[in-house]
Amino acid sequence: MDEIIALCKRRGFIFPSSEIYGGLANSWDFGHYGTLLKNNIRDSWWQTFVLNRDDMTGLDASIFLSPKAWQASGHVSGFTDSLVDCRNCKFRTRADHLIEEKVKDIKVEGLSVERLTKIIKEHKLKCPKCGKDDLTDVRCFNLLFETKMGIVEDTKATLYLRGEIAQGIFLNFKNVLNSLRVKIPFGIAQQGKAFRNEITLGRSVFRTMEFDLMEFEYFINPKDGWENVYRYWQTEMWNWALSLGITPSKLRWREHEIFERSFYSQKTMDIEYNFSFGWKEMFGLAYRTDFDLKNHMEKSGKDLRYHDQKTNNKYIPHVIEPTFGLSRLVGIVLEDAFTVENVKETQRVYLKLDPSIAPVKVAVFPLQKDEKLRKISGHLYENIKKKFVAEYDNTGNIGKMYRRQDEIGTPFCITVDYQSVEDNTVTIRERDTMSQKRIPMSNVVTFLDDRI
Repeated sequence: MDEIIALCKRRGFIFPSSEIYGGLANSWDFGHYGTLLKNNIRDSWWQTFVLNRDDMTGLDASIFLSPKAWQASGHVSGFTDSLVDCRNCKFRTRADHLIEEKVKDIKVEGLSVERLTKIIKEHKLKCPKCGKDDLTDVRCFNLLFETKMGIVEDTKATLYLRGEIAQGIFLNFKNVLNSLRVKIPFGIAQQGKAFRNEITLGRSVFRTMEFDLMEFEYFINPKDGWENVYRYWQTEMWNWALSLGITPSKLRWREHEIFERSFYSQKTMDIEYNFSFGWKEMFGLAYRTDFDLKNHMEKSGKDLRYHDQKTNNKYIPHVIEPTFGLSRLVGIVLEDAFTVENVKETQRVYLKLDPSIAPVKVAVFPLQKDEKLRKISGHLYENIKKKFVAEYDNTGNIGKMYRRQDEIGTPFCITVDYQSVEDNTVTIRERDTMSQKRIPMSNVVTFLDDRI
């Protein structure tokens, strides 16, 4: 993990947030290549689950919702984490994560704060920061970030930054029904920021306070049963993960036990990824029943039932919810792609990213700092750039240029040399195998298109 984090900073994927002021815990900034990678993954998700389907609609709901929405959804009262503080250095961490790190073969999900406190004391767990055995009892606190709306201090109203993006979908359920010709079963999908006041032990973008989510609520008739729909989305989620190039042997499904499940879920399963620090959740699939629509209907007084025109019946739909953490997924893709190999007694580091999501698709180099080569390579670069994200490098050291592109995961590098001047051919190098082949310059875009 340390090597990956170092590469991400060196090559402009991910930076520690507010670093010049000492940093801010659990906060990271995406650099140029990290942003390109994240956007490519996001666009692949949107294309797969929204644009390629006839049963899905899109939405971009506000980050700020009425506080009544969060009270109705149960997040104000039930969205909590267990924390423990160090009396010596004032370091705060999650009690369940601390126990998982230090005590083997113990399940902490769903345990009371009293039981968590007892485990910490029995195993004499110490502060992860200063090493002192001086931890407070475990206590719960709400994960929603509070903020204020208004100009005059005394009249400001308390709002919450959204802890999940699903509630905006439920609040707009009737608007979607009234504005679009949709019939159950159908889904409402969106992507956007969510915020959770979580304390973590620090694993890059795996768990952060501000993160990007991609999810949809798939509405079904409860009389038709939910099991088959649930299994269908399991398959779709798994296949999309594989389409990103993630190693299949590092993925598995795990079902939540009853005490683990969120308060709104009747069944939850995670696709887990085998990180360098163990198996952790990557995607989640929950059967939320009619919990959300029913609560919002009761609390708001608005009719959120679906009217079946064929049977003239009205009912509250049930919901299957596939959730994808985009920020976390960027970290997973980077760790999965991180490759080190020995080449002629030297070490080569490269990111084995699938070409479809690689930040840069192709790099173009003139072999030497020669005006003829620069002119040809510059023209080729401008032509390629019309269709693919490309880079141009004329520093002159071909080995260093290859290594730099390897580390940002560029699948193809094109070199223009003196033979190019004579016969209009170029050399294309493939990242993973380092194999090279010579092709006509006029065939370059077609060659790339076939492989990207």
